Amino acid sequence: MKDLQLKSHRFRAEREGDWRKLESLLGKGERGRARSLTDEELLQIPVLYRAAASSLSVARATSLDASLIAYLESLTTRGYFFVYGPRTKFAQRVTRFFRHDWPAAVAGLWRETAISAAIFIIAAAAAYFLVLRDNAWYDSMVGGMAQGRDFAASTESLKKVLYDNDSGHFLGGFAIFLFTHNAQVSILCFALGFAFGVPTALFMAEQGLVLGAMLALYASRGLGWQLGGWLMIHGATELYACILAGAAGFRIGWAVAFPGEKTRLDAASEAGRHAGVVMIGVVIMLIVAGLLEGIGRQTILLDWARYAIAGVTLTLWLGFFYLPRREAR
Repeated sequence: MKDLQLKSHRFRAEREGDWRKLESLLGKGERGRARSLTDEELLQIPVLYRAAASSLSVARATSLDASLIAYLESLTTRGYFFVYGPRTKFAQRVTRFFRHDWPAAVAGLWRETAISAAIFIIAAAAAYFLVLRDNAWYDSMVGGMAQGRDFAASTESLKKVLYDNDSGHFLGGFAIFLFTHNAQVSILCFALGFAFGVPTALFMAEQGLVLGAMLALYASRGLGWQLGGWLMIHGATELYACILAGAAGFRIGWAVAFPGEKTRLDAASEAGRHAGVVMIGVVIMLIVAGLLEGIGRQTILLDWARYAIAGVTLTLWLGFFYLPRREAR
């Protein structure tokens, strides 16, 4: 027993200086003063941590006293989280996501966003003019989404649901369906982007065709402006989210098609991490769109007010994503 105590005393005496130094540096960093650590001290911490971990292994193997083992376990646990753990708190990471990570990821996809928006707008314009020229195109483009909203419906019934809060069917059901549909399409646009972006382009075109055909129906009854306001009060956010999802899919498809010097797997993985940040934001945007839809459709009945809200929300999103900002530290 005496030999064991002597061995423990010698073991501690030889290494305690490093342990105390590590403890001091960790305490300094844990108190929020990590920036005050010098470069030399920051480089010392992982070295001292590994030395402490080695000492703990030896102490356990040679059955040194329990208090020493407990001390080293506590010290190495603190060292592990400092060296390998996250440097920021959850609230700080969320703040960083909104202040830098999400807008920077979206801004980095500006080319893909432009392509996604162009496909959507061209498809919507093509559907609009085709349906106005020949109503037979409407059913082939809208299909099962029509749910009674077709050229057989009366003008009065089409107009009524734009302003009647009691109409729980018709465009009210269409709004819920459109939100669910757009959420599904957004996920598919992203997930299927690896197929060289072809499915993504098709999904974006489909979205545009449906919207363009619906606008043509209402425009033929003199209600195009009114429908636009009803849709855009939430659509400015919802459709923008879909376009960003398409951009995320195109980024992955481009990386797979043109990986450069990287392997296709590495290129797709890197693009997926970038696009994944955008998709987290897309989910947030769809939730915001749902709130705007639920509140706006029930309470805001003036066309100019609907367009004003759509313009404000779109301006806020564009400013949030593309206005210059300071680099996060």
